[in-house]
Amino acid sequence: MAVLHGWRAARVTPLGELHTPPRMTAVLVRLTVQVVLVWSLWRGLYADTGTTAGLDRDQAVTYAVLAVLASRLRDLDNQYAGRDTVLQHMHFGTIVYWYLRPMPPQRYYALRALGGQLYGLAWALAGYAVCLAAGVVEPPKSVSVAGVFVLSMLLGQWVLYYILLVLDQLCFWTVRNTAAMLILLFAQNLLSGVYAPLWFFPDWFVTMSALLPFQATLSVPLSLYVGRIPLSDAVFELSVQAFWVVVLALFTRLLWRRAARRVISQGG
Repeated sequence: MAVLHGWRAARVTPLGELHTPPRMTAVLVRLTVQVVLVWSLWRGLYADTGTTAGLDRDQAVTYAVLAVLASRLRDLDNQYAGRDTVLQHMHFGTIVYWYLRPMPPQRYYALRALGGQLYGLAWALAGYAVCLAAGVVEPPKSVSVAGVFVLSMLLGQWVLYYILLVLDQLCFWTVRNTAAMLILLFAQNLLSGVYAPLWFFPDWFVTMSALLPFQATLSVPLSLYVGRIPLSDAVFELSVQAFWVVVLALFTRLLWRRAARRVISQGG
């Protein structure tokens, strides 16, 4: 029965999207426009230069396009439309129902995230196949690079899951948190290299980001893919990612326990 409930929770996002074709069309149009604009921007920036910050034009374009595709892995539009985010449940006082179900809230949250990531993965893989066939992105330099990239991306998404979980868990301790959530999400995207590779930023910024878990989510996997981080450093980078997975897992487990003490029967 627990497995059945888990399967049902995980498939909410994919089924919700598949039963609303206009949403899928909107995602396709938005993703296409983003890829085209990013591709045009970075090709334009490298029009009069060869290599900048250790990246040539093809590496920079590949990095930027893959960052756009990777953003589809954790898109919470479906959960927000269904009023099933922690922020919305806290606002409407319905978070208590997460604690009245036969499934623990942390398991439900994880399964909903897993379903969303698998659905987003389908979009990312389809987009990658099209971009690769069209020559928009370069293929990995070798089978070893491809394998390391896949492992690093898996660890990166794991780290990202915990980072976003921490942001949601903060809702249990704040009253008005919409602005704070937007600021924290912007910081996460900036420090993880979503907007631009971190090597384009000043040295102090790169050093600071190295002490935080954000770059482990996206910058490290994509840097391994384009060759900005050599395979000889892959073991170290993967170890750092695994370290953040363990640390954040323990931290979020503690927050779940403390959050449960703040939920009352009347609501949030």
